[in-house]
Parts: sequence; structure tokens; C-alpha cells
Amino acid sequence: MPNTQSEHQHPSLDSENRWLRQKLCELTEEARLSEETFRRCHEREIALLGAEDLPQLLEVLTSGLQLSFHLPALSLVLSDPEHEIRHLLSFSGNTPNLHDKLFFADRLSDYSPVYDNLRHSRLGPYLGEEHRRLFPGGKLIRSVAIMPMIRRNQLVGVLNLGSQELSRFTRHHATDFLDRLASIGALCLENATNREHLVISGLTDALTGMHNRRYLQKRLNEEIARSRRYNHPLSCLFIDADHFKRVNDLHGHGAGDLVLREISLRVWECLRASDVATRYGGEEFALLLPQTDSEEACKIAERIRLRIAENPITLEQGTALSITVSIGISELDRTHQHADPGKLLLSNADAALYDAKRLGRNRTVRLNRSDD
Repeated sequence: MPNTQSEHQHPSLDSENRWLRQKLCELTEEARLSEETFRRCHEREIALLGAEDLPQLLEVLTSGLQLSFHLPALSLVLSDPEHEIRHLLSFSGNTPNLHDKLFFADRLSDYSPVYDNLRHSRLGPYLGEEHRRLFPGGKLIRSVAIMPMIRRNQLVGVLNLGSQELSRFTRHHATDFLDRLASIGALCLENATNREHLVISGLTDALTGMHNRRYLQKRLNEEIARSRRYNHPLSCLFIDADHFKRVNDLHGHGAGDLVLREISLRVWECLRASDVATRYGGEEFALLLPQTDSEEACKIAERIRLRIAENPITLEQGTALSITVSIGISELDRTHQHADPGKLLLSNADAALYDAKRLGRNRTVRLNRSDD
């Protein structure tokens, strides 16, 4: 006799299996999209942290992000009540051409009511009137992600992403990756703004991001006073790129600028938080090393010299240049009073640098105390 109970169960089991297979496919696709979002966010985070100035950062936050996420529409709205960012961009003379992506508002809540009480990314369908101002240009948008840039508990800007796919941004998607990306964007915006202020104030070298000669003189007097007050040693390094004129002559000044930026980065990697690094002029760098005697300064100098020489610097056209530096070292003489101890410290380091050049370059030379 046929098992009628089993026959009645089969349709139910088939239906349940189909549902489970469909659910598994949906979860697999959701996991793939999450992994893809994570990868893209991570790539953008690296690009944001690598931006050299405010204009480049804004390019990365807008055009770079739009390209990376393959989006038809993106906008960035920044809070700028004092027109600070706009003035900095104007002063830099390098205002990015982002008229359809970058906007400023005296009050973000006045720009769009969508921004009221915005603390986490909001994902969902595109709502005509409510979202139209966020995406000028009339492109077809079906889903949006609105990402608050929060710094020090303040909303400093909003990134708006628009997609033609209804399922691209939904309320069911996790927002952790997007929130993190927006948070890093806010941090980088604050840092880039501060750097622009330093450039304007005349204490920072625009090419390398290091402090300039004016800042060195200011800190030199402070460090000498501190050295004498607490009887701590103070050393100075003069660093000069070997055969730098040859780089400019053979590869152009753009290549020379790239080499100087790379040298400055490698110098930074070898220094401590208390050290003062400056671009003294041309291809020459001057470093102050507080609480450091000349013996310890020699170790730091050698670390810098080897770090710069260990890997060639690759130019934009792909050419690899092997760059070396010569370094002169001097220590503040705390046993005698001099009319201008700062000038003497610098001139002694410069004299030691001259000896390093004379002896064949790519070396460090310490000025002996008897030479002072």
C-alpha cells in the first residue's frame, strides 16, 4: 500500500529546499558585496592617509571615491561657517575642479534637513525631493548612502553616494565600513587643514611638508635654552643629497621635487617625536636632536643614511634612481659661552657636512670638539 504520508511530505520538503537554496544564494551574494565594500574602503583609507595636501585630499574624497566605488553620482558637503577651507584653497592656488561634487555650507542642517541628527551612515532608496539637492546633475539614482564625517563629536561634512542599482545601498546592509571610511576622511580633513595653516604661517616647506628655516631658527633658540637649563646635550645634523644637480639636469625639476619628498619621508621614518626636522634650503636638510649627544647623533645619522640609500627612488616614468646623502654632525658646546651658540652649532654641522662631501660623499662625519 503506498505511503500517502510520505507523498504528502515531498512537496513541502522540495519547497523548503528551494527556499534554503535561495537564502544561501542571497547570503553568499551579500557576503561577496560586503567583502568588496571592505576592500574598496580599505583602498580609499590608504589613499586618504597618503594625500599630501588639502586639494589632493578633496580629490581623493570625491573623484577618487566615485571611481573606486563605480558610482554615477557622488557629492561632498563640508561645514565651513567661517569660509576657512575656501580661503585655504584659494591661498594654495590649487583649487580642485570639483564644481559638481564639492559643496560648502555655513550650516549643514540648513543645506539639507537630511543631515539633522546624522551620526551614522544611512542607506536606502533615493527619495526624489529629499535627496535631489545632494546629487545635482540629474543622473538616474535609485539608492543612496549618506555618510557623516564626524570629528571631535562634531559633524564636519557629509559624503553622499548615489547608485543606479536599487539593491546597492539598502537598510539591511551593514554600515561599519562606511562609517569608518567617513571617520578617517574627517581626521584627514582636519590634518590637511592644519597643514595648510602652517604653510600660510610660513613655518612649513610646501614641497616636503617639513618645517622650514624660519621654524628651525625659532626652535633652535628654544632648544639651546632648554639644553643649558637642564644640562642636556643637543646635536644637529646637516643632510645633503649627493649629486642632486645631476637629477635635475637629467630628469627635470619634477623628478628633483619627487626625490626631495621621498628623502624627507625616509628621514621622518628614522626620527623620534622630539626631533626637529627642517628643509634648510635646496637639497639640504637640518635636524635638531634634543637630549642627544654627538655619539648617539652618529647612530641616528647612519640610520638615516642607510635608509635613504637602501632602495632606489622610482620616478613617475619608471626610472629608478639610487640616491645617497652626506651628513655632518655637531653637538652644542655647553662648557663655554658663545655670542651666538645657535649659529655656531649650525656652522659646525655645515663644516662637518663639507668634510663628508670632500671625503667622497655617502658618509657621516662628526665634528670633533677640538675643531669648535
